[in-house]
Amino acid sequence: MRKTFEIGGLVAAAVLIVFGAVTIAMSINGRSTVRDSLKLEQIVGTPDMTPSGIKTEAAKAGLTGITFPTCSVAGKPVNDGARARCFASYMRIHALEATGGVPYAQMPHYATADGKGTNDAAAALQSNGRPVDNAARNVWVTETALTTALNTSYLAEQISLFGLVVGFALLLTGIGFAILAVGGALRNPETAIPFLRHQHQPVVA
Repeated sequence: MRKTFEIGGLVAAAVLIVFGAVTIAMSINGRSTVRDSLKLEQIVGTPDMTPSGIKTEAAKAGLTGITFPTCSVAGKPVNDGARARCFASYMRIHALEATGGVPYAQMPHYATADGKGTNDAAAALQSNGRPVDNAARNVWVTETALTTALNTSYLAEQISLFGLVVGFALLLTGIGFAILAVGGALRNPETAIPFLRHQHQPVVA
């Protein structure tokens, strides 16, 4: 029975060590992929992408009751998940500035001559017998698509970091199992598996 436990411990240790090493490699590769993809887009923060700068711009646009970012990417390349998330938070403020503080869900569907828009198709501007869509809604469509991609980059990088931690945990657990299995065998050489028993035998001159 002791021999079975020793063999099982070594097998479990080997499996954990392999899984840990593979997880670490995959996590590092995933993190690298995220950063390489962001670099290809050559995104750089605009000058107003600082907490004080965006508040000034928002005040000029008459925006109130919104939460401002606390990070800063002004003049910095967006080349990692944290900066991607920060850039996305500023993009939302810019979208609100462009739409007068009205989010997508509250924007009227159709365009009107006075620029206020309406949800009444009959009262909207007409083109070829059909109501004209509110073009300002496209601002939010574009903003949502881009910020989702940027936030996904942040999420992917965080998952890679979590995988890295898990990989090291598996690796250390595997090493710990191996030490316990070998240590137990060396304390009881008469019941050890053949390989370990041979390693424990003293050398006779």
